[in-house]
Amino acid sequence: MQERVLSDERMQYLQLLARQFPTRASAYTEIINLQAILQLPRGTEHFISDVHGELGAFVHILNNSSGVIRERVERVFEGRLDAREQADLCTLIYYPEEKLELERSRGEIAWEWYWNALMRLIELARTLSDCYTRSHVRKLMPEEYAYIIDELLHVSLGAQSAHHAYHKSILGAIIAAEATDDFICSLAALIKRLSVARLHVVGDVYDRGPRGDRIVDKLMTRGEVDVQWGNHDIAWMGAAAGSEVCAAAVVRICAHYGTLDVLESSYGVSLRELALFADETYADEDGMTRLEKAANVILFKLMEQTIARHPNWEMEDRCLLGSLDLTAGTVRIGERDWTLRTRDFPTVDPREPSRLTEGEQRVMEGLMRAFADSDRLRRHAGFLFDHGSVYLVRNNNLLFHGCIPLNGDGTFAQIVSDGKTYGGRALLDYVERMARRAWATGDQRALDWMWYLSCGAHSPLAGRVTKTFERAYVVEREAWDEPQDPYFHLARNKDVCERILREFGCRGADSHIVNGHTPVREADGDTPVRADGRLLVIDGGFCQAYHKVTGIAGYTLISDEHGMRLKAHKAFQGIRAALLEDADIVPAHELTIFEAPRPLRVCDTDTGDEIRHQISDLDDLLAAYSDGILGESCRER
Repeated sequence: MQERVLSDERMQYLQLLARQFPTRASAYTEIINLQAILQLPRGTEHFISDVHGELGAFVHILNNSSGVIRERVERVFEGRLDAREQADLCTLIYYPEEKLELERSRGEIAWEWYWNALMRLIELARTLSDCYTRSHVRKLMPEEYAYIIDELLHVSLGAQSAHHAYHKSILGAIIAAEATDDFICSLAALIKRLSVARLHVVGDVYDRGPRGDRIVDKLMTRGEVDVQWGNHDIAWMGAAAGSEVCAAAVVRICAHYGTLDVLESSYGVSLRELALFADETYADEDGMTRLEKAANVILFKLMEQTIARHPNWEMEDRCLLGSLDLTAGTVRIGERDWTLRTRDFPTVDPREPSRLTEGEQRVMEGLMRAFADSDRLRRHAGFLFDHGSVYLVRNNNLLFHGCIPLNGDGTFAQIVSDGKTYGGRALLDYVERMARRAWATGDQRALDWMWYLSCGAHSPLAGRVTKTFERAYVVEREAWDEPQDPYFHLARNKDVCERILREFGCRGADSHIVNGHTPVREADGDTPVRADGRLLVIDGGFCQAYHKVTGIAGYTLISDEHGMRLKAHKAFQGIRAALLEDADIVPAHELTIFEAPRPLRVCDTDTGDEIRHQISDLDDLLAAYSDGILGESCRER
């Protein structure tokens, strides 16, 4: 028999693996376990995008898993519970504490109500747990009730009658001990976790809405979650990393949308020095607050300084402070003079328009200290770096927030940096490296790239010429138009999308691009499904400001063992409506994107590929044991 030859690198890996599986029996056992996992049903993936600080709608979408829980309730209890009873059960799962309080306010909750609620929750949790191993389900359980819930969930059908008295005794003891409310809340939390195996947030957690910070808090409590960075997110991440221009951009947008409280109260970033400077420097007129005026000018000065450091970005046309004509009340943009909303620019020196005054410099120094000292902001930014990326390839789908920058002919747009040219996947990999370098080292050049990612014309997170200056100061709205990257109209073509998918290694009828960023104007006949189903745009407008133009309140996407479905949602009416009227974000309509020819299993996913690699490694370890290359005590022979 030919002797097995292993490379030094492979030998070192098997020695490390042998520490975890030191005997043939332990390796065999793991192989059997992994092969069994491959046959489990594929877990549900939940895709959301462009939450924009709308905490209430976001929490409700998480609570109901975009209708997945309601679907499971209907399936499990069909013919046994009527529509009202099913809605009551769903509301109990979404908002257990509030629902229990409501029931108590209507009168003392009877023993029978508790019993029925517990039995239904346990049955639903047992059904949902079928997609997971017992050990995984146990990890999701609250520690104080893990043993009890495990006993109630994992009982074979043949043993149910024999164990009925035992389980009835457990539930009776819970009710008698007056621990039922806490136990129901624990079961509801477990059901919500079991309903979705992985959550994908395709960008823009922050801005416009007031509670982006609380949304990140919620994401940090979930186990399996990833974030594809949005143009709004990267500005906050840049500010936390030490970028002055990103910090100024964050302050300006909070001032504009009236959400300064998230900075001051939530992140402890004091704006007192900025407010005092603004009151001393600016007039309270022209429809803008003094603080917003000060924040605007500081931002535009820092933008111009940043652009000057990067001529390769070709953004000189965004440097407009030197084009102000305050006597005429106009600004020169391109070949035309446009009317200014205000002539209140006391800190702009026509000779050096981008230079900060001493007062502005003092404000920025104070702000940067405050951003650096915000432990909570740094924790949130760290989470977004650790669990996020510019793009993600998952189960043959390509996820990104904004666009893949293209030329007008559909070829990949190129950016030159340090004498090298980047386009397509290489461009996205490059800008992600720069963002991570900014967070790790605080390198000024890398910090500048984080700002570019938030608003650059060829940024895959933004993908448009951002007209922040015009929107702040120019009266004529025609100047506000923001030219988009060709991607946004070319990607309606199937061939273009398939070329992009191939660039990222995605092929086949079940491959899709999933992105957000651009609200879908369904009211005008627009559709989120484009390029013959190759492109799915799931930003329908969580932000309330978009509802009038979109006609809906957001798109979400579900991918599970049966295929892929896109859901358009009605507006969230609030917790009170959910409690009193069982109102839900019921899908306004649902579109089937891909229907699996058979129920999909773990073996059909990226996780299945990873497991097969693990099995192959364990097979090699077993062979090394059998050939005597390794001893079962982990010593090399």
